[in-house]
Amino acid sequence: MFEVNIVTIFPEVFPGLLDISILARARKKKIWDLKVTDIKEFLINNEKIDDRPFGGGPGMIIKPDILQRAYEKAIVSFNNPRIDKIEKIMLTPTGENLNQEIVEELSTNKEGMLIMCGRYEGVDERFIEHNDLRKISIGNYVLSGGETAAIVLTEAVVRFLPNVLGNENSKKVESFNKGLLEYPQYTKPRVWKNKSVPEVLLSGNHAKVDNWRKTQSEIITKKRLTNKNKKNYS
Repeated sequence: MFEVNIVTIFPEVFPGLLDISILARARKKKIWDLKVTDIKEFLINNEKIDDRPFGGGPGMIIKPDILQRAYEKAIVSFNNPRIDKIEKIMLTPTGENLNQEIVEELSTNKEGMLIMCGRYEGVDERFIEHNDLRKISIGNYVLSGGETAAIVLTEAVVRFLPNVLGNENSKKVESFNKGLLEYPQYTKPRVWKNKSVPEVLLSGNHAKVDNWRKTQSEIITKKRLTNKNKKNYS
């Protein structure tokens, strides 16, 4: 069973979207499980969870000693005795950008994730260094905290686990498979708002359909890359 423990100041956020549809069914089947660790439970003698950054600057920084107590509690919650099979992650805008390759790596090579959610201006860097956490970002923008990112990361990884999707072939044709974005999809009615489904999809010729879909994927991917490069150099 793939285990996930999310360490956060706001445990009430979870399970949220992680408890609906295919993710909920997969959890009931014990393909994966979710635990949540509340950082606030590890405060001692009414201490503050954060403080001002050394060197000045805006915002507050979560203290490393409090984070460490929560982290160590989360570590021992895993049933898997091989802790090296659990990926320890710090969600931060400074991390490597999440992509499908990372998702496949985590779902294939690991048996669980311990996910640390930052808040405020961030967490003390010494905590990240001491525990050798893997920094991951879900995009080049800033959120108020790591909770939304934790949901994104968890859903992406869990849905790629074996027997989670109703049709395992779905993984093979989704966007980013083999570096290509997915081709356009159509269903009934055949004509809608005076727009018809491409005739090739109605032909019954599987070879032509496959070729059309591959060509469309290549066109869409090339267009995305071209637009991205234009923005980068404009």
